Amino acid sequence: MQNRKYTLGVDYGTDSVRTMIIDTSNGKIMGQAVALYERWGKGMYCQPETNQFRQHPLDYIDGLKKAVKEAIAPLSQEVIDGIAAISVATTGSTPIAINQEGTPLSMLPGFEENPNAMFILWKDHTAVGEAKEINALAHHENGIDYTKYSGGEYSSEWFWAKILHTLRVDKTVRQAAFSWIEHCDWIPALLTRNTDPLKLKRSRCAAGHKAMWHPEWDGLPPDAFWTELDPLLTGLRDRLYTDTYTSDHAVGTISAEWAELLGLPEDVIIGTGSIDAHIGAIGSAIKPYHMVKVIGTSTCDMIVAPTEEIGKKAIRGICGQVDGSIIPNMIGLEAGQAAFGDLYAWFRELLLWPANKIIGNSNLMEAETKAKLMEEMADGILNELTLAASKIEIDTSGIIALDWMNGRRTPDSNQNLKGAIQGLTLGTTAPHIFRALVEATAFGSKKIVEQFQAEGVRIDGIIAIGGVAQKSEFVMQILADVLNFPIRIIKSEQTCALGAAMAAAVASGIYKTFLEAQNAMGSGFQKEYLPIPENVKKYMELYEQYGTLGDFIETQELQKV
Repeated sequence: MQNRKYTLGVDYGTDSVRTMIIDTSNGKIMGQAVALYERWGKGMYCQPETNQFRQHPLDYIDGLKKAVKEAIAPLSQEVIDGIAAISVATTGSTPIAINQEGTPLSMLPGFEENPNAMFILWKDHTAVGEAKEINALAHHENGIDYTKYSGGEYSSEWFWAKILHTLRVDKTVRQAAFSWIEHCDWIPALLTRNTDPLKLKRSRCAAGHKAMWHPEWDGLPPDAFWTELDPLLTGLRDRLYTDTYTSDHAVGTISAEWAELLGLPEDVIIGTGSIDAHIGAIGSAIKPYHMVKVIGTSTCDMIVAPTEEIGKKAIRGICGQVDGSIIPNMIGLEAGQAAFGDLYAWFRELLLWPANKIIGNSNLMEAETKAKLMEEMADGILNELTLAASKIEIDTSGIIALDWMNGRRTPDSNQNLKGAIQGLTLGTTAPHIFRALVEATAFGSKKIVEQFQAEGVRIDGIIAIGGVAQKSEFVMQILADVLNFPIRIIKSEQTCALGAAMAAAVASGIYKTFLEAQNAMGSGFQKEYLPIPENVKKYMELYEQYGTLGDFIETQELQKV
C-alpha cells in the first residue's frame, strides 16, 4: 500500500449509486460517475399508497458495476493500479432477508419478484404497527428500556420493526430467511465474498442507530425480549451479530471475481460500511458540536461530541446516540426529518396530475410532443414555483403547513402523524402553498435544533450538504432565517462519496485518523447563508403558529388510538 494514494468512495442513495475516486494527498477528484437504479426508476416493487418502498439487490449490483467502470474509464492504468481501498455508504435502515450463505432471498429462484424478499428501503413505513409494539414492550415499567439510546422511541423505519412485519405477512420469506443484513453491510460482504451471516463484519453505525445495539446489554437486546414481543423472532439474535465495527476498520480485501468485474487491483482493501448521512458528515468536516444537515429527500442531522462529555446520558427525542458511529471515540448523535425534498416533490406531482392526464389523453399532438411537453413541465415546475414564491412577503397571518407528510422522525418519532395545511382562501395560489411547505420544512428543522438544546447538547454551528443545500438558495435562506444560524454549504456535490473515500483512506492505513483525512481531502465551503434579522423576527411568530397547529394535529391522532 506504500505507493497507493487513491481511494474509491461509493455512495448508495435513494435513486442512484455514486462513485468518486480521490487523490488522498490533495482531495482532487480523479474520476466520478452516477448510475440510476433501473428497476426503482420504473417504480417496481413499490406501493406509495401503502408506504411500501422496496429495492432489488440487482439494482445495487448493476449500478455499482456501471458507476465504477464509468469512473475509471478516463483514468490511466497507473492511477487505477494506485487505488488502495473502497468504502461504501448506503441508505439505512435498509435491511433484507438472507439465507445461510448470505444471499438475499430475492436473488434466489422463486423470490425474484417478491417485494418482501427485497431490500426494505429506509422510507418504507409498512411496519408502523410493529414499531408501536416494540415501544410498548420496551417502555414497560418492569423491564429495561432498550430504546433509551435510540431517543426513547423506536421507528417503523428501522431494522427490527421491518423484520417483524415481513415475517408476519410473508410465510415464504419467514421459512427461507436464516438471517437479515443491512445494505451497508451487504455490499462490503459481497465485494470480499465473506457473506457468512455469522462471520461478516457489521457496521457500528447501522447497528447502534437502527437495531438498538449497545454495550450496556452486550450488543442487541436479548432473545427473551424478542420472544416476548413475538415468538417469530425467537433465536434470530443468535443468527445476527454481537460485535460491530467503526468505519476506520477494514472488513477484508476485494475478491478476485469482483476485482475483475470492476477492473480494479486484486488487493484493494474494503472498509466497513456506514449509513450515507453519517459518512457524509465526515466528508463535511464535522467537528464537535457542529450540526451537519444532510438535506435531500429527507434530512439527517448529526452532531458528534466527546464521549466523556455525553457519558451515559440518554438524549431523548432523537434517532439515537452511538459511540463511534461517525467519528471513532466520539458519540454520534442523529436526528432528522422524514420528508424534506420529498415534500416539494409531492406538491409537484400533485400539480402535474391533471396535466399528465389531460395531455396524456389528448389527440391534439403526437406522442413524442406530448412526452416532451410533460417532461418539460416536470423539470420546470419547481423552478417556477420557487421564482414566484420568493416574491411573496413573509405573512404572519397567512398559510401554515406541517411537514409530516411522511410522518415525523424527530423529535419523538411518530410515523402515524399526517401533514396539514391551514389558512387557505380563494386567493391562495400554488406559490403561496409552496412557500408554506418550504417554511414548514424549516420549522421542522428548528424543532430538532431545540430538542438537542433542551437535552443539554449545544450547537456551535451548522453545515449543510445534499441536493437541496446545493441547488436552492430560496430554501436555504429561509432555513437560515428560521434557525437564526449561519449555514455553511460544503463545496463538494457528492459529500457522502467523498466521506466514503476518506473512510477508505483511514481503513487502508493511508491516514491514521479522520481528522488527517479531512484536512488533506476536504473540499471546503462554497457559500454561507446568514440570517436576515427582520425575517428572523417574523418567522418566530410563524413558528409559534406551526407549533400550535402541530399540537392540534397530534392530539387528533392520539384520540384515534
